[in-house]
Amino acid sequence: MADRAVNPHPLVEPGLWVERIGDQVFPECMPALFLDRDGTINVDTDYPSDPADIVLREDIAPVIAAANRAGIPVVVVTNQSGIARGYFDWSVFANVNGRVLELLRDQGAFVDMVLACAYHEAGSGPLAIAEHPMRKPNPGMLIEAAGRLRLDLQRSLIVGDKPADMEAGRRAGLSRGWLIDGDASSERGFSVLPLRDHSDLSVLLAAIEALWP
Repeated sequence: MADRAVNPHPLVEPGLWVERIGDQVFPECMPALFLDRDGTINVDTDYPSDPADIVLREDIAPVIAAANRAGIPVVVVTNQSGIARGYFDWSVFANVNGRVLELLRDQGAFVDMVLACAYHEAGSGPLAIAEHPMRKPNPGMLIEAAGRLRLDLQRSLIVGDKPADMEAGRRAGLSRGWLIDGDASSERGFSVLPLRDHSDLSVLLAAIEALWP
C-alpha cells in the first residue's frame, strides 16, 4: 500500500507506463493489433494535455472494434516526450489517456494494454536518455507487451502515423504495418501499407479479420 501511495500510476520505471486494461485472458501466441496513440487514435494536438481537447480520428474505432470481435489483443504503444520535456506529468497523461479510452468505449472499441515511453534526450533527470530501447523507433514497448501477453509478434500488425511506428514494428519482427497518410513500401521482410481512404481501411479490416483463427 505504501508503494502504491508513492506511485499511483502503473509505472514499471520512471519513464515507462505499462497498464493492463480489463481482465480478458488471451490464448498463448496470439497476434496483436498495435497502435500509436496521438495522430493515430486521436487527432494530434501537439503534446495533448487537456482531456477536453481529445477527438478521435475518423474510422479508427471500427479498426479496434474489428480486433475486439476477432479476439485479438489491442495494444497502444505511445512515445510521450512531453513528460520528459516538462510540459506535463504522468497524472496529466493518465487523464488524457483515460479520455481516449472512454471515447473508444463509447463507440464499442476496447484497448487491452497501454504502454507509454517518456524517455527523451531533451528531458531532465532520470528521463533524459537518448535512444532508450523503449522509445520508438526502437521496439522495446512492443517486445514488452509481447512478453506480458505472450504474443506472436510476426503475425501482429501495427498502425501509426509516423515512420518511427513502422520502424518499431519492423525491428520487433512484425511483417506488416499501416501508415496513416503514408505510402506503400517494403524493407527487409516488413511491408508498409498506406492508410489514406476507405479502400485502404477495408484492406486493414480484412487483415485483422484474417488473423483468427
